[in-house]
Order: sequence, then structure tokens, then C-alpha cells
Amino acid sequence: MLTAIIDYESGNLHSAHKAFERMAREVDAGEVTVTSEADVVARADRIVLPGDGAFPACMAALKGAGGVFDAMVEAVEVKGRPFLGICVGMQLMATMGREYRDTPGLDWIGGEVTRIAPADRSLKVPHMGWNDLVIDHPHAVFDGIKTGDHAYFVHSYHMAVNDPAQRLAHVDYAGDVTAIIGRDTMLGMQFHPEKSQATGLRLISNFLKWAP
Repeated sequence: MLTAIIDYESGNLHSAHKAFERMAREVDAGEVTVTSEADVVARADRIVLPGDGAFPACMAALKGAGGVFDAMVEAVEVKGRPFLGICVGMQLMATMGREYRDTPGLDWIGGEVTRIAPADRSLKVPHMGWNDLVIDHPHAVFDGIKTGDHAYFVHSYHMAVNDPAQRLAHVDYAGDVTAIIGRDTMLGMQFHPEKSQATGLRLISNFLKWAP
């Protein structure tokens, strides 16, 4: 079993790599590698797409990363490999990003990425720090996770999902903010599971064990 964390020069992958390696050892999920090689992505059993920065820049970098983009799309859309997008990696799963300029996304989850606008204007954007998850729909990734467990967020934009069934969890920030999305073999987490202590490690473990 091989889990590939895609490196397309969008963020520091060290902490994510270490967290996935640790949980892979605990649940006997095989090897975890950080890669920018299309052939590694193509043969991976699971794919993780992280991301830090602006939606347009991340999408451009991903598409410009040699054959990695095409290998990822084929692995997920054709081969049905389990996929996890993290932070902007989750946002890229949307139909459209509205950050700075309109930028088409992967359109794996219908919806658009827009700026967070809390109803309470005293709340700052970016939404940064710990917040409690509210589970909207059951999923295998929630084994051992419950409403009230907290995760660590750093973001100014969030995803408005068209189909409520595909928003698996949210948080309250003077209004709903999407936290986890998913359908079929695809998952996305707006927060950083590798920085979310016990909750994040459990979610990583569940993803590595997930057999959709």
C-alpha cells in the first residue's frame, strides 16, 4: 500500500508527512511518500493533496507540475483511488474559486469557494485557531470522532457546497463554515488534520483505513 502526498510547491509538507507516516505505522497502512512524480501518483493506492496559499496560484501550480495533475485526475476519476484534499487542496475540489479572480476548480464537489463573512463583524478573518466540528452526515472517516471535537483552522475562504449531502461537517463562525466534504472516494478537510492533535490524527488514521 502506498499513500502519495502530492508536492507541487504549495506549502511546507514536513508536518503532514510525519503525521501520515505515524498513523500509517499504527494502522499498518504501508508506505507514505511525498512526491512530485506523475508515475508515483499514478500507482499510489491513496492520494493526499495539501495546499497553502491562494486558490488561483495553487491551481496553476498543480496544473504546471508536469504530469502530476493528469495522473491525479485519472487515479481519482477513473481508478477510484481514495483521495483527501487538505486546506486549499480541499478548496480545489470545488467547481469554482472566487479568490482574487474566478478560477475553475476540479469540479469534484459542486460549489464555489468564497470569502468568509461572519455575521458578527467583530470576528476576524482569517478564521484562525481551534473550532468545534459539527458532524452533519455519518461517514467512515468519523469513526471515534464526535460533534464537539475540535480542529485547527487557518483560512480566509471557504467552500459553499451545492449538495448538502456532500457537506459532511461544518463549524460555527457566526455562520456555517464548511469543514469536511466528501462523495464516493473523495474527501476534503478545510482544517489541518496534521495540526489538530488527537482529532486530526484519528481522522488521518480513518482515511488510511478507509475502503470505499
